[in-house]
Amino acid sequence: MQGEHHEIEVEFPEFRQRIKELSATDADFAANVKRHNELDNEIRKFEELGQPIADEALEKMKHERSFLKDGIYRQIRST
Repeated sequence: MQGEHHEIEVEFPEFRQRIKELSATDADFAANVKRHNELDNEIRKFEELGQPIADEALEKMKHERSFLKDGIYRQIRST
């Protein structure tokens, strides 16, 4: 939904400790979480403030955020 927070810690509150552990020990994981959260903030800014952006560009950002979220979840669950 528009304007909702989708940071990884909000999406997976039951894994907050695991997210902290992986972020501290796995640089790639930490970078993916950071990029996901940055994208989420950018998307919210565009949606909430009505910033001009092409629909295709916004959808591309949302797709990347979703792709990162899926990978992060797989990594959380596999270790």
